[in-house]
Amino acid sequence: MGNILAYLIGLLSLVIVIPAQIPLLGWANWLALPLIALGVVIGALSSSTGGRNFCLIVGLIAAVRLTLGGGFV
Repeated sequence: MGNILAYLIGLLSLVIVIPAQIPLLGWANWLALPLIALGVVIGALSSSTGGRNFCLIVGLIAAVRLTLGGGFV
C-alpha cells in the first residue's frame, strides 16, 4: 500500500516538476520538493522500493533544474 501511495505522490510531484523546467518557472520545484521527500519516506517504509526510486528520480530532476537555475530561476 505504501508503494502505491509513493507512486501517486511521485506522479503528483512530476506534474509539478515538468512545467517547472520552463524558464522563470523554476520556483515551482520548491513546491515539489517537500512532496518528493514525503514520497521517499513513504516509499522507504513500504516493503517494495519502486515508489521510493521513482520519487528519487523525480527529485533528481528537480534538484538538477534548481542547480542549473541558481536556486530560483
